[in-house]
Amino acid sequence: MASKTRTQTAARATQTRQPVTLELASSLCPHSALAENLSRTFGLEPVDTAGIREATEEHLALASKELPLSEKALEMHLQRIVGAYVSSAFGAGQFYTGKVTQARDLTMKVANEDRDEDRDGVSGFESRAERARIFAGEMGLQAHALLAAAEGAVSAYAHLTGNEWKPYEAPSQAPTTSRASATAQMGAFEG
Repeated sequence: MASKTRTQTAARATQTRQPVTLELASSLCPHSALAENLSRTFGLEPVDTAGIREATEEHLALASKELPLSEKALEMHLQRIVGAYVSSAFGAGQFYTGKVTQARDLTMKVANEDRDEDRDGVSGFESRAERARIFAGEMGLQAHALLAAAEGAVSAYAHLTGNEWKPYEAPSQAPTTSRASATAQMGAFEG
């Protein structure tokens, strides 16, 4: 049993994770025109895309002013914060995409004339397929809103640091240090 756990842990450690970029999140989340269509079709409150972007930018700028950090420390801090915004939009986009697939599958089952178990329920109530479509529409608007926040965060990063935001990538291999060298280096702190 322990051998299997070690093997699984080692396999996970060797897998390379694709960095989550704003472009990747954008590919999963609804764009503005689609968000407007979802809002109109399902009778949902429209998303104030520009307002969300602007508020996120302003929030990060105000918070950065108050932090007593050096330029490099601020850049590292913002790197993590912006990464969280982008990862959140990416996760919401993945969830939305899954819910659209589920709604599509349920709707296709209902359209199949040869199946009785997928028929609509009691008259006057939403069917399972309709509930799935409405939920997917709501999740689409949420994903769009989180994408707008991520775009605002990326813009704030560029404005505050002067650099374009890129997702953090861990070094491919950890540097190796011999035991004697490490002992000598640690001894330097005891002087």
